Amino acid sequence: MSTSASGTPATGSAPVPSWQWPESVWRGHVEAVRAGRPLTPERWPDGARVAVALSFDSDHETIPLRDGETSPGRLAQGEYGARVGAVRVLELLSRRGVPATFFMPAVSALLHPDEARRYAGDGHEIAVHGWIHERNTLLAAEDERTLIRRSLDTLTDLTGSRPTGIRTPSWDFSDSTLATILDLGFAYDSSLMADDEPYEVLAEGRATGLVEIPVDWIRDDAPYFTMDRYGSVRPYTRPRDVLEIWRDEFDAAYREGGVFQLTLHPHVIGHRSRLVILRELLDHIGAHEGVWFATHAQLAEAARAQ
Repeated sequence: MSTSASGTPATGSAPVPSWQWPESVWRGHVEAVRAGRPLTPERWPDGARVAVALSFDSDHETIPLRDGETSPGRLAQGEYGARVGAVRVLELLSRRGVPATFFMPAVSALLHPDEARRYAGDGHEIAVHGWIHERNTLLAAEDERTLIRRSLDTLTDLTGSRPTGIRTPSWDFSDSTLATILDLGFAYDSSLMADDEPYEVLAEGRATGLVEIPVDWIRDDAPYFTMDRYGSVRPYTRPRDVLEIWRDEFDAAYREGGVFQLTLHPHVIGHRSRLVILRELLDHIGAHEGVWFATHAQLAEAARAQ
């Protein structure tokens, strides 16, 4: 029986179990999007020893809206990110003189246009994070392309600056995501997890020129602190335990001369007892010499120079 690239028999019957796939199929899936050459320079700009790239996903109300949840309670959880969390985050970054990258769904930006403009006005980077935090892997290729393009245009219109980076809403690629990102001219992506350091993305073994700034759930506040009243998701880690994890991650990056990248959410990290650990983390980082705080776009530019 012949098998399609997706592992489905050519006759259109039920999918073939993965243990029955021929090598061409499982190898094809693995090689579709792959990590290429490392892009970490020997020294960062101004002779810095380590690069620190803080990012904030300003999802706000788009998480419940994506799932068709419109109850005031669920929407209020997201509104907290815009009303309180983002304000506190921006004040902290301003006091420390630290730039950051804000990945913002377009619907979130349309709901809070002044916030989006403030990010840019305060010298931070604003980057694409989908239309309504959609699950891009469930979309048809044309629908995904339409939403990414619409998001790009919306952020450009609101801020007057065209974003150069993208983070897919669910940290994943569909079969068409990479081609769409390349076609729309993005300089970098920050959705994948193949390394601790920046690398070039390969498409079926071919270099694409796209810089990947890797993320990881370890360096994300949401897995530690998210709460779903009607589901099984519960906060399971004390904030100060998370601080220890992130300090260890930074210390290792500092020793290796690499990148410490962090993903936060204003509606998650913006609460009082959690913002404390971000302040203390910045204190810890600031006590080291040779730290380069960079936006993701600046980091991608330095990596691309390699």
